[in-house]
Order: sequence, then C-alpha cells, then structure tokens
Amino acid sequence: MGEEADEEVLTGGGVNRVVRRGERVLRPTGAWTPRVHELLRRLEREGFRAAPRVHGTVDGLEELDFLPGQVSNYPLTDAAASEAALRSAAALLREYHAVTARFARELPRDGWLLPVAEPVEVVCHGDYAPHNCVLDGERVVGLIDFDTARPGARLLDVAGAVHRWVPLSSPRSEGVRADAAEQARRLALFCEVYGLGERDRAGLLDAVTASLEGLVRFMHEQAAAGSAAFAGHVAAGHDRLYRSDAEHVARHRELFERALGVGGRAR
Repeated sequence: MGEEADEEVLTGGGVNRVVRRGERVLRPTGAWTPRVHELLRRLEREGFRAAPRVHGTVDGLEELDFLPGQVSNYPLTDAAASEAALRSAAALLREYHAVTARFARELPRDGWLLPVAEPVEVVCHGDYAPHNCVLDGERVVGLIDFDTARPGARLLDVAGAVHRWVPLSSPRSEGVRADAAEQARRLALFCEVYGLGERDRAGLLDAVTASLEGLVRFMHEQAAAGSAAFAGHVAAGHDRLYRSDAEHVARHRELFERALGVGGRAR
C-alpha cells in the first residue's frame, strides 16, 4: 500500500508504524491479531466505548477506528502528568477490567502475543501507559494498542499501570517530576480510585518488580529474534531504565508500602 496524501503518521509506543487515514487507523498485524480483534469485538458488544472498533484487515494492516484526543509521548505532557489524568486512568482501567471479567475465562488460551497468566480474572491490556491512552484535556477517555493483551490476573495490569502513571521511577531519570514521597501519594491515589483490594495491595510492589524484569526479558528476546524496534530500544538503554526503576522501587519499598497500607507485613 503506497503513501497517500491524507495519511498522518501517529506517535506513541514506538514499536509499530501507525498511520491515520481519515477516521481510520492502520496498524501492522501479527499472529496474535485475531485474538485482539476477538477481544475488541467483545468489548464493543459489551458496550465499552473507550476502545477502537475493528473494521478488518487489508494488505497486512488492521483497520481500526481513530479515537480523537491527545496521546502523550515522553517526557509526558502536563496534561498526562496531572492528578486528573492519574485519577481518570485508574477509573478507566477499573471499568475495562470490570467489563472483561465477564468473558475473560471464555476466551482461548492460545494465540496471544504473551502467554496467558493464571489465575485468569480479566483480560489484561498489557501496556496500560500514557502512550497507549487517549486524553481529552486532562481526562483519559480512550485505550489503544492491544497487541500485548492476554487473559490474566488484574494485578499484572495494575502493576504495569502504576509503574507508568505514578511513575515509579527515579526522580533522576529524564522527565520524572515526582519525588519518592509524591510517588507514594500518587500510588495510593491510583489504587484508591481503582479500588484495589487489600490482598492485591500487599502483592503490588512484587508485581511491579516482576513486570519490570519481564519487560527487560521480552525486550531482549524480541531484539534477538530480529525486531529492529526492540533492538533500537536496547541500544537506547531502555532496559537499563527498567532495571533502574526496579532498584528505585526496592530502595523506597517501605515508603510505598506505608502509602498502600501494607507496611511492616511479612513478605
């Protein structure tokens, strides 16, 4: 498919080349695309309007609705870094999980990009981050890029979400505005708005660390398999940033646990 005058290249996660053509978005497909399309169609039938509708595939590209709004890349925009965005991101993730909990156990266990993670409670988005959320001002109104979706435990998605939205990163890292104390407050706020239960709060920091370690492994596996995008991420030091984030969580664990209301418990 050749370039067309009305195409707009969209920015975001930095792995796929995504273009907008009118009110449609064209993205590369993969072996997992049929599972993602099944998920998006289920979301549509369930009345979840914050995800794009599927319009099929053409010439190796999937065709989806364009969701109007703003998507922040890094460093985050003021809107994406705001408390209002954090609150609305937590609320939308809660809504998405509530909807997918109705059918997650009915979905096939094979064919996803990532392995299904038992126990299956919801369909995890897998990369619930500002670069995959659409904002209307400071309010998160849409969710895009479901390539890493898979049935799994809600804690996996919440862990990835708080890492990105709080963010749980060293204030010395480029673009990180909040110090550890402010991160602790934002972490507690995200979990409060989401409605994360006591048991999941107790396991959240371990899940964040496991998520970061998994990201590093996945990045290196994809780079070794020939992915130019992931090879570029490794060359740019993204894996080192994730390892630094894991060290940051460990360094301030007591502070974060107190904010979560689980400090002083045996691990």
